[in-house]
Amino acid sequence: MALSAVLRLGALRLSGNAAAPSAARTLVAAGLHGQRRLYHEAVHDHFNVGMLDKNAAGVGTALVGKASCGDVIKLQVAVKDGIIQDAKFKTFGCGSAIASSSLATEMIIGQHVDEAFKITNKDISSHLKLPPVKIHCSVLAEEAIQAAIGDWRKKHEAVSASA
Repeated sequence: MALSAVLRLGALRLSGNAAAPSAARTLVAAGLHGQRRLYHEAVHDHFNVGMLDKNAAGVGTALVGKASCGDVIKLQVAVKDGIIQDAKFKTFGCGSAIASSSLATEMIIGQHVDEAFKITNKDISSHLKLPPVKIHCSVLAEEAIQAAIGDWRKKHEAVSASA
């Protein structure tokens, strides 16, 4: 598949075009340069991206990555009274890394930070039915959750100490 077709697909996904999900499945099924890579349907359901104000007192930010595969996850949490009100991510990586990040945000919103901190890569990978070769993606998502909550805790403690 030509790079121009991949870019058109990206434009469809970003524009919210209803044809994009089926086009994404076609792209993934066809693969690039004749390679065949199929992702489980659950992977296709998790492509939510966004950003929060990293300077806000109630926002914790994490940046985690795995050099050997090139996956990088930026995860942010907005916390009020110990409850995660919102979570956003930006991921550079494969479909499994993106889906793991998205699912992580869905799993932690509405949770107390202590409960969200307990979410494991097994919780994420079993939901997405990731193959063994992609488990590292769910590990990164777990690490991102813990790092974002850790960053929020540092900010929260600093604000509490100065009050």
